[in-house]
Amino acid sequence: MKKNKLILFSALILASTLMFTSCNDKDDTNILVPNALVTVKPLDNGNEFYLQLDENTAVKPVNVTKSPYGNKQVRALINYEDVKDASVTSAYKPIVLNYMDSIRTKGMVPDLGEVDNLKEYGNDPVDIVNDWITVVEDGYLTIRFRTFWGYTTITHSLDLVYGTNPKDPYEVVLHHNNHGDFNERVADGIIAFDLSKLPDTNGDYVNLKVKWNSIAHRGYKTAIFKYKTRAN
Repeated sequence: MKKNKLILFSALILASTLMFTSCNDKDDTNILVPNALVTVKPLDNGNEFYLQLDENTAVKPVNVTKSPYGNKQVRALINYEDVKDASVTSAYKPIVLNYMDSIRTKGMVPDLGEVDNLKEYGNDPVDIVNDWITVVEDGYLTIRFRTFWGYTTITHSLDLVYGTNPKDPYEVVLHHNNHGDFNERVADGIIAFDLSKLPDTNGDYVNLKVKWNSIAHRGYKTAIFKYKTRAN
């Protein structure tokens, strides 16, 4: 089996538009092009980790033993290859990990009321891009988003607010704060939210309604995802 060197990139909310346009074809012949979206999960011993590929599939790198993110559980884009050596056995599906780029992963924030939500979390327009990266799985909402950026070092922030609709606990609102950045160009970013503060769905799928102040629609838009609480 060939020994690959893991290519690791730093975690950034803002990603280049070129890179994530190229992701759409999921061409795994180029090890710098991600071909999977995963959750990086450290094991109890603190020295090993595995990758949750989807709700039912877990894989474990044979060429990397310790998580570069320590004991933190994060979402990440990876490029991997299946292990073809039949002598390699594992409790998880073995893979060779070529590339990994962590995604900004954060928890949800509570509803503060309509006025205070706007003050605390912002209400600058943003759009959720319909893309293979935009998905609800393994207890996370991962979003490829698109908005205006300036040629500055100003950091934008995004927050997912829960508890905004007393009649529907699975309705959440995405807030964007550009912190005064200029509208000079359009670019994409990726962010992931831990959905564990939502009520337990008890093994059933429910409709997760995500609302946001849309650039394209010049007002609020809603997308619906199928969501099930992640099993322990």
